[in-house]
Amino acid sequence: MIKAISLLSGGLDSILASRLILNQGIKIEAVNFTSVFYSGSEEQACLPAKTAAQAMGISLKIFDISRELFGIIKNPQHGYGRNINPCIDCHAFMFKKAYEYMKEIGAGFLVTGEVLGERPMSQRKDALELIDRHIGLEGFILRPLSAKLLTPTIPEEKRWVDRDKLLDIKGRSRKPQIELAKEFKITDYPTPAGGCLLTDLGFANRLRDLIKYKQDFSVTDVYFLKIGRHFRLTENIKLVVGRNDRENKRLLYLAQPGDICFRPVSTKGPVAVAKGILDSAHISAAASIVARYSDKLQDSRMIEVEYRKLPGSVAATVVTAPAPDLSLEKIRI
Repeated sequence: MIKAISLLSGGLDSILASRLILNQGIKIEAVNFTSVFYSGSEEQACLPAKTAAQAMGISLKIFDISRELFGIIKNPQHGYGRNINPCIDCHAFMFKKAYEYMKEIGAGFLVTGEVLGERPMSQRKDALELIDRHIGLEGFILRPLSAKLLTPTIPEEKRWVDRDKLLDIKGRSRKPQIELAKEFKITDYPTPAGGCLLTDLGFANRLRDLIKYKQDFSVTDVYFLKIGRHFRLTENIKLVVGRNDRENKRLLYLAQPGDICFRPVSTKGPVAVAKGILDSAHISAAASIVARYSDKLQDSRMIEVEYRKLPGSVAATVVTAPAPDLSLEKIRI
């Protein structure tokens, strides 16, 4: 029996593409790619793909490609989209990874839910062809939803799949997919959403700052970018301030040995984590920022802020006043 690998995000397009091929009697195994750049929580990252695979009765293999993406983001061969999103290079990498797995398990081709013209950066016809050529996979990637608008692939030429049963969907309208979902009686699928933080302007600015000042960054460094208010005190010192109780707890969980943690002593307020070597002036500045976002009875009231260097050193107390808003905006990332 012919076997195919489906790149399954769990979104409607990838579900429909997989169903079109399953309905032609071809066995499918699915792969899903996740990374630290997903906008939701780690628990939610692969849930749509897991749900979809279970509903279709197919196996699913998940690849975390966070570290591989670091090099791609720093030096994308085909450039960025609107922010710091190297969409073409990222897609090419995922196809290459899927192709390696395809060969490993003896499958014959790849299936993807890409729709011609749906995404302006990565799903133009020339971009799709560029990706295929870039990784040497011309003819191996079948896009069932738009296949009739594209050059016939190897599985079509070899009649593993019937091209007449594939589709000619194009553009950003979701109506054809929704109608097809009704035909297949598919009702449980997520709404389209921009799940990649690299396309988000605020996150992109933080990531550029991280790359500028710390070339050899880690997955934990990126997790820090996803939460809190960020302040660049110096080239070597950054402060991250929690915005709510959930973020406060998350910051304490992510804090590393050598980091300095700040929090107000006698009033409600944020946890903050400073990275770098801080002298007394930097400690005062960081404590002042923490005080700025703390609850207080009067604007002029002095706030006690404690700080400690991880792991577990004795806390010291700083008496400080809130910093002016203007000065904060100058150093906020």
